[in-house]
Amino acid sequence: MFIARKTSTNYCSHKCNNAAYKERIRQERIATYQKEISINTEETSIENKEFYTPPEVAKLLGISRASIYRYMAENIIKAVQFKGKTLVRRKDIELLFENAAEYKKRIPIEKAPITDFYTTAEVKEKYHVNESWIFVIAKKHNIPRTFNRGKTYWSKKHIDAYFAKKAPDPDITEWYSTQEMQEKFGMTLSAIYTFAYKNAIPKKKEGIMVYYSKKHVDIAKGIAKPEETMYYTVAEAMEKFNLTRDQLYHYVKWHHISKIKKGKYTFISRAELDKLLAPPKIE
Repeated sequence: MFIARKTSTNYCSHKCNNAAYKERIRQERIATYQKEISINTEETSIENKEFYTPPEVAKLLGISRASIYRYMAENIIKAVQFKGKTLVRRKDIELLFENAAEYKKRIPIEKAPITDFYTTAEVKEKYHVNESWIFVIAKKHNIPRTFNRGKTYWSKKHIDAYFAKKAPDPDITEWYSTQEMQEKFGMTLSAIYTFAYKNAIPKKKEGIMVYYSKKHVDIAKGIAKPEETMYYTVAEAMEKFNLTRDQLYHYVKWHHISKIKKGKYTFISRAELDKLLAPPKIE
């Protein structure tokens, strides 16, 4: 017994404190050793069993449980389903190796050779971009290129695929240039960029000129009313139901909600999403 000076004091002296610390470390080492022994004993007992559960088969073969369930579904591994339990015979696992097909060396998949190329001038002319911009984007997205007689040639397939992702919605036909938005709404360039980002305004780029969808800008500014469509854009659905993008896609996937894709934009069925997420009507 002793009188402690602080509420955090557990021992009467430094000597007792050290002794308690050493005992605590000793007990932790004993617990770790006993845990290792129990694991080894469990593995030994698994090897001597005649019937296994799927997790035990996975541990015995050293592969994932998902693979075991897939093999059972494909009838590669025979299993018996009881009420609340599935069992596999050890004999059936051994038969897998006895009746295994002859081993065949895996041949790596050969990549298709790149044969079609654009010159830098052709990319500039087709997509209205600057030469320096092409080199920056190609480096960032690992677009294959080759050199011949001092000229750079770009993989046609990869260039087209990149610009296809960046293509504007084909249904949008009217656009504001940044200059027109500055004049009409009295906005600075930085204000335009912030406004377009916050309201997810579709845009397209032609050379150094950037254009924004007239319809979306007018709706965001309150000049025009949104049309009642059969689909939500991702941004509209996120805002209406207060969801993150991941949460929205989770609902769409697991509840099989219809969606369509136009260019790089995804549209989700308005009726199906409303039925799932809209609050019930109180009578």
